Amino acid sequence: MSFDPGIPAPTLPSRIHGSLLGGALGDALGYAVQSDSIAGIRERFGAQGLTGFEDLEGPGRFSDDTQLTLYTVDGLVEALEWANSGVGADVNACLWLAYLRWLATQGWDAGPSAPAPQPRWIDGNEVLRQRRRPDKECLSGLATGEMGTAMRPVNPEAKGTGTVMRSAPFGLVPHITPDAVYKLSADAAALTHGHPAARQSAGIFSLLIHRLVSGEGLREAAAGVSAHAAALPDVVPELPERLEAALRLAEEAVAGPEELLQALGGGRTAEEALAVALYAVIATARAGEAEAQPVAHFRDAMLVAVNHSGASDTTGALAGNILGALYGEACLPARWLEALEAAEVIRGMADQLVKVTTGEG
Repeated sequence: MSFDPGIPAPTLPSRIHGSLLGGALGDALGYAVQSDSIAGIRERFGAQGLTGFEDLEGPGRFSDDTQLTLYTVDGLVEALEWANSGVGADVNACLWLAYLRWLATQGWDAGPSAPAPQPRWIDGNEVLRQRRRPDKECLSGLATGEMGTAMRPVNPEAKGTGTVMRSAPFGLVPHITPDAVYKLSADAAALTHGHPAARQSAGIFSLLIHRLVSGEGLREAAAGVSAHAAALPDVVPELPERLEAALRLAEEAVAGPEELLQALGGGRTAEEALAVALYAVIATARAGEAEAQPVAHFRDAMLVAVNHSGASDTTGALAGNILGALYGEACLPARWLEALEAAEVIRGMADQLVKVTTGEG
């Protein structure tokens, strides 16, 4: 997607709100079918699968993907608040403290060696205290009470989706270099996941969001981060392989869920989830992109992202993060927003990020 010269590009606040709300919409839609195979989804909803919140009863409940994304926002906001007051802060320490507060909401204890973080506004929102199938590797990594790093990893074999699913906010912070975006995201991933594939996938996803927020088109940004991944020192080969496969497949006809699973995997590892989401948003981009309808693109991409036999909540969340960063709030279906639980909490965290990065609000 490249914006027509006569169409104003989204503002940064719109992109921040769009990415966080879009991610929550995709997460909630996918969470409704997270445990289902594609056969089970079709049995529940018909041959086309889940087509929107209109098919669901009750509010659209999001998973731990959105909870941890918002806690990532909170950690970044705290670090930026310190910076704006003239005090340097360790960004990764702020993120670790935020994640420890999320851990406590899930009924887990990090033990006596971990610090006791001071509560913040985010902690008072009951919806973020619900247990929504929390990522086991995030729980176990934080419960060690040790602040994991790339050099001293916790969960050294963990390469699940718990890193990429929470990493969009790093790309939403303006005025930092691409290298800094990647490093912030990869370092934060090491707090819970020690496998290089998990850290590298998180960094590349954040870099994709950053490039979109900076004004690049969708295909341009996707090709750029795929090339960046291939050039990483000590890159885990499955990451660039999955990304390249996603880009190739997206240029063909829209694949069926079975073909998608075979080509890209089910999205149960970090690199697979990123590849499936990237495929979903590119494969559904319409011809004549300058005239594309953002809402239609969002809906179409979500249906590809969640209707498969894999981690539908994470692949839906990542696709929503991507399109919200690209289009801003203009792509979000109004009826879906009405059905989303606790949208005001997501907007509240988006407002905080907007305020510390732009001074608005």
